Amino acid sequence: MPATDLLHGDKGYDSAAVRRKIEEAGAAPNIPPRANKRWKNCFSPYLYRNRNVIERIFGRLKDFRRIATRYDRSATNFMAAVHIAATVAYWL
Repeated sequence: MPATDLLHGDKGYDSAAVRRKIEEAGAAPNIPPRANKRWKNCFSPYLYRNRNVIERIFGRLKDFRRIATRYDRSATNFMAAVHIAATVAYWL
């Protein structure tokens, strides 16, 4: 995991083991608690909004068939296609 202060996660990652692993790496987990949990962990909806922006960007990139299915065999060509798709998505 890269060095970071705060790590956002989805509800699917709301487990004690995942939280422990994140804290051992020196980051604070910001994961929304599941609805069926009795004890709710600390969670900031204000900080969680940043994660939504990233998810929308990945969704826009997956609109490009070449990226969603990963046609390119080499990492260099795939990254070039991601850069082109990100540029086009930025203009739209």
